[in-house]
Amino acid sequence: MLPVPLASTSDPDAITKAAAGFDLAAAEATVIPAGGQAICAIRAILGANGLVKTGISIAIPEGTYARVAPRSGLAVKKMIHTGAGVVHHAHRGEVGVVLFNHGAEDFAVSVGDRVAQLILQQISLVDCQEVASLDETLRGAGGFGSTGVATTAVPKQEPEAPQPPVGRAGA
Repeated sequence: MLPVPLASTSDPDAITKAAAGFDLAAAEATVIPAGGQAICAIRAILGANGLVKTGISIAIPEGTYARVAPRSGLAVKKMIHTGAGVVHHAHRGEVGVVLFNHGAEDFAVSVGDRVAQLILQQISLVDCQEVASLDETLRGAGGFGSTGVATTAVPKQEPEAPQPPVGRAGA
């Protein structure tokens, strides 16, 4: 169960019982400019320039966090994506949605439009310990594309030695 205060304008609701998350719907109309971003406070239903106030808050189970994730249809059809989507267990303020419009046209959001989804995920809380060095791994310090994009390993080819120019003798 996801507790929501009685003063909320709407309760979280999964469109289907087997859904992985709750759709988040906008409580106020706004426009996300093409190539821009908006911060929309949401009214939870399972699923602009500025913050749209809603007064909605949630209490999530200890050992979990809520992740604000994009809706696949908006991502594919309109290039609308989410950012900054972590809601901590202890957070009791409004839940908000940061939307990015990577599309070529402004994206109008109407009251009640499902703009994102809220997914609860279990987390592992561990203590951090400062160390002088880390153990070695096969990947090492590589990151951000260091493993490439090919699905199978492609052997590196050595560059061929330069060949002398071919021309007519005595020319």
